[in-house]
Amino acid sequence: MIALHRENVRVFAPATVANVGCGFDIFGFALNEPGDEVRLQVTDNPGVSIAKISGDGGLLPYQAQHNTAGRALQSMLDTLQADFGLEVEIRKKMPIGSGLGSSAASSVAAVFALNALLKEPLSNERLLPFALEGERIAAGGALHPDNVAACLYGGFVLIRDKSTYDIINIPTPPDLYCAVVHPRIEIITSEARKMLKNQLPLQQAITQWANVAGMVIALMTSDYDLLRRSLHDEVAEPDRAVLIPHYEALKKAALQKGASGFGISGSGPSVFAFCKGLPLAKKVGAAIRSVFQENEIGNEVYISDINKQGPKIISG
Repeated sequence: MIALHRENVRVFAPATVANVGCGFDIFGFALNEPGDEVRLQVTDNPGVSIAKISGDGGLLPYQAQHNTAGRALQSMLDTLQADFGLEVEIRKKMPIGSGLGSSAASSVAAVFALNALLKEPLSNERLLPFALEGERIAAGGALHPDNVAACLYGGFVLIRDKSTYDIINIPTPPDLYCAVVHPRIEIITSEARKMLKNQLPLQQAITQWANVAGMVIALMTSDYDLLRRSLHDEVAEPDRAVLIPHYEALKKAALQKGASGFGISGSGPSVFAFCKGLPLAKKVGAAIRSVFQENEIGNEVYISDINKQGPKIISG
């Protein structure tokens, strides 16, 4: 029998930026905004019942087995052999299909909330597989832990080995900020992944490895010049940039304002730029936004430092 610490809780889980330039499928970091909220209420009825979903435009299913939060919760309940059920409310506070880890945020919020109900909570290492089970729905069966791990652990993470869930937090400069802009266009992640080549020429691979190493050193030593030189992708950006209208103009605008690198968040369509300090991040975000607006593309701008906490309890 599972002992409970409380019977209801509301949790926020943050959006994330994955890939991060040269870190295709291995890098990710958490933002302070946007994000998703999940509320759980313990019930006597076994299983997971989704009572309410808001902010999704009617797109998400109420059947738990087809919902990222519901699937993650059911997986965790089954493993715990819980003698109780859960009523779930999901509040989407970020765009679906934005390239900001929307499904990961819902999945992580759900398992983090259930963990908060337990008198003896599990470690993040044990929670990760449950959150990934929810993410499996959005990923079409192919699991890539970069969004989920960054959301759950917080901070800037390296997925050294996804098969063993070897997750490493990389220290980041205290004044590192990110300007994220989400254009209101749609990119299907599975289709974007199909665009990628299965093989990479040796010289390109060498360049990619050097940039990954350079980025890690830059983050750990607060070397913004090295960060700008290293935030260059040889794998995904060359193929996926064509999916984002005016990509080169966006990149040019960000770098001319002083950004320490620019790239695609996940598979897009959101883009991000690293900046030293909040004032510069606001200027860079405005410059990126102006390119979209000049071309009549609606967008949202988010300015955030690196969220080192990850999910958090907001009530209950």
